[in-house]
Amino acid sequence: MGTENAASEVEISEPLLLESQKTSREVEFEVAEEIPPWKNQITIRGLVVSLVLGTLFCIITNKLNLTVGIIPSLNVAAGLLGFFFVKSWTGFLSKLGFSVTPFTRQENTVIQTCVVACYGLAFSGGFGSYMIAMDERTYKLIGIDYPGNRAEDVKNPALGWMIGFMFVVSFLGLFSLVPLRKVMVMDYKLTYPSGTATAMLINSFHTSSGAELAGKQVHCLGKYLSISFCWSCFKWFFGGIGDSCGFDNFPSLGLEAFKQTFYFDFSPTYVGCGLICPHIVNCSLLLGAIISWGFLWPFISKHAGDWYPADLGANDFKGLYGYKVFIAISLILGDGLYNLIKIIAVTLKEMCNKSTKENLPIVSEIQGWYIVDNETSRLLMEERRKDEVFLKDSIPSWFAASGYVGLAAISTATMPMIFPPLKWYLVLGAYIIAPALAFCNSYGTGLTDWNLASTYGKIGLFIFASLVGRNGGVIAGLAASGVMMSIVSTAADLMQDFKTGYLTLSSAKSMFVSQLIGTAMGCVIAPLTFWLFWSAFEVGDPNGPYKAPYAVIMREMAILGVEGFSELPKHCLAFCCGFFVVAVLLNLARDVSPTKISRFIPVPMAMAIPFYIGAYFAIDMFVGTVILFIWERVNKKGAEDYAGAVASGLICGDGIWTIPSAILSIFRIEPPICMYFGPSSS
Repeated sequence: MGTENAASEVEISEPLLLESQKTSREVEFEVAEEIPPWKNQITIRGLVVSLVLGTLFCIITNKLNLTVGIIPSLNVAAGLLGFFFVKSWTGFLSKLGFSVTPFTRQENTVIQTCVVACYGLAFSGGFGSYMIAMDERTYKLIGIDYPGNRAEDVKNPALGWMIGFMFVVSFLGLFSLVPLRKVMVMDYKLTYPSGTATAMLINSFHTSSGAELAGKQVHCLGKYLSISFCWSCFKWFFGGIGDSCGFDNFPSLGLEAFKQTFYFDFSPTYVGCGLICPHIVNCSLLLGAIISWGFLWPFISKHAGDWYPADLGANDFKGLYGYKVFIAISLILGDGLYNLIKIIAVTLKEMCNKSTKENLPIVSEIQGWYIVDNETSRLLMEERRKDEVFLKDSIPSWFAASGYVGLAAISTATMPMIFPPLKWYLVLGAYIIAPALAFCNSYGTGLTDWNLASTYGKIGLFIFASLVGRNGGVIAGLAASGVMMSIVSTAADLMQDFKTGYLTLSSAKSMFVSQLIGTAMGCVIAPLTFWLFWSAFEVGDPNGPYKAPYAVIMREMAILGVEGFSELPKHCLAFCCGFFVVAVLLNLARDVSPTKISRFIPVPMAMAIPFYIGAYFAIDMFVGTVILFIWERVNKKGAEDYAGAVASGLICGDGIWTIPSAILSIFRIEPPICMYFGPSSS
């Protein structure tokens, strides 16, 4: 996720039952546990729950995509809500006297995998970035006379081609790395921190103490979901007509600060994101807002008439708006390229180290440890069982290879029909190199938990836009960005899910099939939920709530790939180079500094977002992080147990309100009151 790197590197803070904390009885239970066949791990009730949660999370993801572009991890919320829905259903049927199949952790894992695969496409599908960067609104926003911004490079969203595009490109990543699942999970023993955290949480649900805590967390989530939904409904009544009314435009820090977008807008979603995202990410957002809207933009505005024409519109790229977009791009590219190079270097180093080590058979380990410590022996027996379960229902390599080749052939033939400037040989070339990039990204994700799919997408955008040139390079670059992003993102997600399945004794085949089902759901649900926003709201309006910030950024990147830097405003290139270097140096400082210092060094990717969007959401998220900080100091155990549930409730409640809000907007039912704030008359 461009900015998803910052948000997705951390999971919701939840009580995780660490392996070292398990009692011997729990270990014996896991070793003796009867594991259902892979087909029984995928149930009708599980798929229904996955469909409901997938739809909800697609709405939330699309809303965040179209507002700020930060997507926090909802994986743990998916596992928690899946547990709640199925447990409630089976409990209800049992009370009625029906015989029900027990709810296992394997089924819980399948639900979580299916949901994540579904809502993941709302991000990698580009509904807030490359896909609507092609539309007419973004074209006109940049300027019809802007060099390189051609009317021919426009493709407006339509459900037909979007769903077709999703089906054509979304499955290839699943087949690209399947033959390497044993190498990545068992041989290299990559940690995949998010996948491991999710597995431990699911394992804890299916113990007596964990189930009790999960029930309390669900109750907490439901309470804050209701509060968030009711508050969003209440806010709507004061929203009036236009974009200047309501609590979303409350000058809480004063009118002068409000002019520079410094205000708290009472958004449950952003406060919830602040509770989930790491403190350093939230502080980086606020720092970026202060640097840009507090100092840099007012400084550049003083040079209007000298550096750029003073009579330009607020959204003209030849004026201040151009500085906002291009400086944000430079920070994003500096951070992304540094981390890409770092991950590749770490990956190569680790692979070289692995190849020089001699791997001893696990049976020898068990026999050796058994003599020393019976408890350790039981843990190693459990590990052996995990290996056996993971390898039992194998997915043939020939099936994965033929699936990839077949899907690549179909995609190579159909992509030029959807995007004529993207010729078949360019698509074929992308699919030839994609598995190597998918491996690098998946390996790096396993080591660091950073999914750099958006960075690979941006690199593909520049390369293909420059290869095609002025005659269609913008559309070709944006479409190629989608292809690369989809493959490397879904491949990394699949390997995360394999790790989760490995630790929950779930079949690799059930994991793969649930990913396929979830992806198929996402190919339909993600475009449909996006269409809800597209039909009901002014998506892409820089003065509205749904700015779609990455649409403008991605289209400008494509134009840069075609035209170069000749049309930037005065001194803009110098600013861009300076901030690019700052991004690299900040990352370098974080890597070479000791932990006690590096944890205070800001994240450039997070700093970049308010440069373009504004400071208001950074203040909301900072409020969330302050609440969490105080909560951790007052009651650390309570914060660990319930902060994630509170955050998920706030985000989900506000997300659910989006549905009735969109329906009201479609039927042209406007809020009855306009609450507006202005200076008192003298």
